[in-house]
Amino acid sequence: MLHYETIPVTAFQQNCSLVWEDEGMMAAVIDPGGDLEVLLGACKQLGITLTDIWITHAHLDHAAATADLAEQLGLPIIGPHPGDQFWIDGLPMAAATYGFPPARPFKPTRWLADGDTVTLGTHTLHVRHCPGHTPGHTSHVIASGTKKVFVQGDVTHAPFLFARNPGWHFMLDVDGAAAEVTRRKVYDMLVAERMLVQGFHYPFPAVGHVEKQGTGYREVLLN
Repeated sequence: MLHYETIPVTAFQQNCSLVWEDEGMMAAVIDPGGDLEVLLGACKQLGITLTDIWITHAHLDHAAATADLAEQLGLPIIGPHPGDQFWIDGLPMAAATYGFPPARPFKPTRWLADGDTVTLGTHTLHVRHCPGHTPGHTSHVIASGTKKVFVQGDVTHAPFLFARNPGWHFMLDVDGAAAEVTRRKVYDMLVAERMLVQGFHYPFPAVGHVEKQGTGYREVLLN
């Protein structure tokens, strides 16, 4: 069975994810934006061993600590899509601009594309290419038993704004029109399949269902 834990990191307090399987307690971290001591402390407390880094996209708050963590633990970096090379190269400048600790570019061990899979122990997870927020943005579908969680990255930023008003374009979406198309497509799917979604800028506990509300959507967070 797969498990996940949401951990807020960096000054932005966006939600990083740990995913692990309970057969060998092997784990992947999704979007290590920073605060590695917090992430590694959580791994120790949970009794899990990191084996992979998965990146949804290369914005600073999602990828700033990727190179350091990969180097420190000798981990492969899986993702994002090649469309995010520009943002990988720009991590040092972005860190300086936003007052983050220094960040280094990284070279993915493996790029991802729509329909690819990643593995964790004996489990296979599916990858969706979700362009708009960045050209190379990806999301992951975690399935365990009869349950699925869509780890969306930044398909939707603050849900009380951009899920409820999917036609609004967030200033940090590189291509607002493409982001809107992706957002509507993904959220229609989440509603139809009653699939859980984990949002990196959702309020605690950052996981819930999505319902249609007028011309938009409403998040219903788990208790």
